[in-house]
Amino acid sequence: MKAFLLKVFNGRIISPWWILAIDLLLISNAFIIAYVVRLNVMLPTYTVWEFLSGGAYVAVIYSLIFYLFGIHRGVIRHTSFTELRSLVYASATALALMLVGGTLVRWLYPEMNLVPRLVLVLHFMLVVFFCFGFRLVVRETYAYLTTTKGSVATVIFGTGDLAMITLEAIRNDKDNAYQVLAFVDDEPGKWNMHLSGLPVLSWEKMLEGGGKCSEVEEVILAVTTIGSKRKQAIADDCLRWGWKLKVMPSVNNWVNGISNMGQIREVRIEDLLGRDEIHLNQKQIMEGLEGKTILVSGAAGSIGSEIVRQLLRFPVRQIVMLDQAESALYDLEQEIIIRHFDAPFKPVLADITHYRRMRQVFEQYRPQIVFNAAAYKHVPLMESSPYEAVRVNVGGTKILADLSVEFGVEKFVMVSTDKAVNPTNVMGASKRLCEIYIQSMAQLPGLDTAFVTTRFGNVLGSNGSVVPLFKRQIAQGGPVTVTHPEITRYFMTIPEACQLVLEASFMGHGGEIFVFDMGEPVRIVDLAEKMIRLSGLKLGEDIDIVYSGLRPGEKLYEELLASKENTQATHHDKIMIARVREHQYQQVNADVRTLLAALYEESEERVVSRLCDLVPEFAPQNERYKKKQGVSPVLAE
Repeated sequence: MKAFLLKVFNGRIISPWWILAIDLLLISNAFIIAYVVRLNVMLPTYTVWEFLSGGAYVAVIYSLIFYLFGIHRGVIRHTSFTELRSLVYASATALALMLVGGTLVRWLYPEMNLVPRLVLVLHFMLVVFFCFGFRLVVRETYAYLTTTKGSVATVIFGTGDLAMITLEAIRNDKDNAYQVLAFVDDEPGKWNMHLSGLPVLSWEKMLEGGGKCSEVEEVILAVTTIGSKRKQAIADDCLRWGWKLKVMPSVNNWVNGISNMGQIREVRIEDLLGRDEIHLNQKQIMEGLEGKTILVSGAAGSIGSEIVRQLLRFPVRQIVMLDQAESALYDLEQEIIIRHFDAPFKPVLADITHYRRMRQVFEQYRPQIVFNAAAYKHVPLMESSPYEAVRVNVGGTKILADLSVEFGVEKFVMVSTDKAVNPTNVMGASKRLCEIYIQSMAQLPGLDTAFVTTRFGNVLGSNGSVVPLFKRQIAQGGPVTVTHPEITRYFMTIPEACQLVLEASFMGHGGEIFVFDMGEPVRIVDLAEKMIRLSGLKLGEDIDIVYSGLRPGEKLYEELLASKENTQATHHDKIMIARVREHQYQQVNADVRTLLAALYEESEERVVSRLCDLVPEFAPQNERYKKKQGVSPVLAE
């Protein structure tokens, strides 16, 4: 019997016409019941002919309206409250039609006996009840026949909408592996209540165990707002008890906007090290972006691609995605086509250091806002390739900035790094020189372009960062390499960093260097240990951590502000303005032009020496450059 019913449901052999016929039967039964109720109330005398003709009249009107509204075309095993709304609209339309028609007939032919108004109103309520009830019975029967209890004892942390969506996604998946035992919530007012037949417990009671809680194997985090410290505490408890922790992403992060069990994913280190949700000034950003053509250089990189994703949320005119990495730019293009098929974007394959090509881009697209996220950023590689660091980071930025002034760009936003503060490596020094050049341009009188610089630390999961490296090393069985047991870094998630870039972009009037609140620095060895534990491995048994020593030019601790700088608060508690020394454009421009002109005619050591002259606080820690230049390891003021 069960196999037959499953064949009926899965094959959908029930024709829509059969559904309409069933609805007609329910409509007729509802009329009989409404008529009986009316007789019991008023006890009038009606002939059989009046009863039959009235019933036929009502059935014809309802059937016609149901057909026009397409009530019979839904897949009833997937009935939802959308179908209830459609039923109410259709039935109300039929009721209104009969009441208006009856009033006109009574006015024209007072002697004619019509269906009483009370019968019509009662019939309307019964039709909605019967037809929707029939669909619910079919849906629940199908769910009962197809749902199998999973073997993994699971609790859902949260009791809000996302938690209920998670439970529904699990229950609707006939192949799900989860057996949900309970909900967990931090609000005492919800404890000991029941949701969808499941108890709501406190986290402390969960940790105490006992009863079904002793069987728990997995915890699914399904909350839209939760503090980072609380999230980390939950993760630590799960690791200690040997429970797997998984996450149901918020609606905005669903793949293809679909709610299903496949959205439930393993918890990532980004989930635990990310901070509390950022609240953006959406109105200010929207006003600044609406109807604008925006150029994003380095658009295929970690930061650039996320800036593009953030921009797609706003009513921009066009986004010009510029990058010299062909494969990465193609991947970004395909992602946008899939997720935002009508988004106004244009991929442009080009190198920011080619002046003529950049001029062509500016002439063709006439951007009004430029986000410069293109840069070489890997410290060890740039230590061995100072020519390329200067050519791309300094030369490319200069070309974009100069063209922005020439073509009247409204705002130029440069993405900088904390390694530009008291730099000890070539990459940091090159980015600091970019900051100096951008800030000096902002001092020129009569400019139409506002130059803004944003400075922040490491972003979790970006290309070349420690998180992807540690993931690969863990997947290969280790060891996980850390340069120094005390090395620390500031971290924020890629979306958080890019949201703050957008916010800061429309705060500045020109010349500001915006510094982001990076929170507390994270010990890299602690990060490695947590990632190992999240992978289900034991440190020292399954995998080891080894120390490889600091790399050339690498700092033990990063800084966000130089010793001669202080900050000015803004209306956003995570964004400050760094007060830095001002530089004269004429001198800076002449020095940069000289540096770039002699780039490949001088030795790498001489190039680094020029960087030391242009960036006084640059104190190379690479022995190669210290010996050649005789630079003291003490930071220059």
